[in-house]
Amino acid sequence: MSSTKTREVLTLLFIALSLILLPAAHGAETNGQWKDPGGDYRIGPEDVLEISVWKNADLSKTVTVRPDGKISLPLIGDLEAAGHTAAQMKEEIVAKLKKYQETAVVSVIVQAVNSYRVFVVGEVKTPGPYLLKTRTTILQAIAMAGGFTQFASKNKMMLVRSKGDGSDERIRVSFDDLVYGGDRQENLILKAGDTIFVP
Repeated sequence: MSSTKTREVLTLLFIALSLILLPAAHGAETNGQWKDPGGDYRIGPEDVLEISVWKNADLSKTVTVRPDGKISLPLIGDLEAAGHTAAQMKEEIVAKLKKYQETAVVSVIVQAVNSYRVFVVGEVKTPGPYLLKTRTTILQAIAMAGGFTQFASKNKMMLVRSKGDGSDERIRVSFDDLVYGGDRQENLILKAGDTIFVP
């Protein structure tokens, strides 16, 4: 078998293995809330939150984070949710309720993660948006998109990531470096809103 064929077979095997192992990779579900080993999950638009106030059914609600990143609760009104952890939301709700109830016992659970969405475009078999439920790397996202087409320039990929200030960061990614290189730092964990472009 030629070295080119061997490399193609290894590439296909690697992508298949990534897809099989994807559900168990890197993340963990804890009490219905996805946790990143590097820190708590940050809430985003379209996430569903279950907010319970002990002994107060009127204030206990299941709410969806609006596109503007806020939620609305009785008595409190609008609260910024996007970018906060569940623990931070809990503290803020307790603080806001203090004017009505001195000792409010509140729990905030992320019932559904809908904001961790990335996009894989270009020369992959099934380009489009992908809703992620666990930490996912560039290689795993490509595996989810069905792998490369025969025309893909897989060593000229680009990861486009929002900096949060209205500008984008562009990171060049080489498939061969990810798979065969000694330094795996390039196989970044994807963030919500990331776009992988395969020319």
